[in-house]
Amino acid sequence: MAHFARLIPTSDPNLFTVAEVLVVSDDQEHRCQEFLADDLGLGGTWLQTSYNGTIRKNYAGVGYTYDAGRDAFIAPKPFNSWVLNETTCQWEAPVAYPGGGEYRWDEESQAWI
Repeated sequence: MAHFARLIPTSDPNLFTVAEVLVVSDDQEHRCQEFLADDLGLGGTWLQTSYNGTIRKNYAGVGYTYDAGRDAFIAPKPFNSWVLNETTCQWEAPVAYPGGGEYRWDEESQAWI
């Protein structure tokens, strides 16, 4: 089974919003765009995604962005202070996660609490 994300264009020609993610059987994977858009009548542009991040860096989710320049799915930015790791295309806090327990990010104090 393979997973494919339907992309919605934005005002930036390199950025798209993920509208949905569907599973396609192995026998249709080689022709997914045609199968989903035409055979099933869903239209749109479809790109493959994978749970293990081997395709387009991250698994796509509804509301994610697909960045064509990076060929990556990127989650919505969780906090204004977080920055995008250009290698993994994942958001990172300005302060490293301390580990060793459960913490949550406090945007006001810019710290894990």
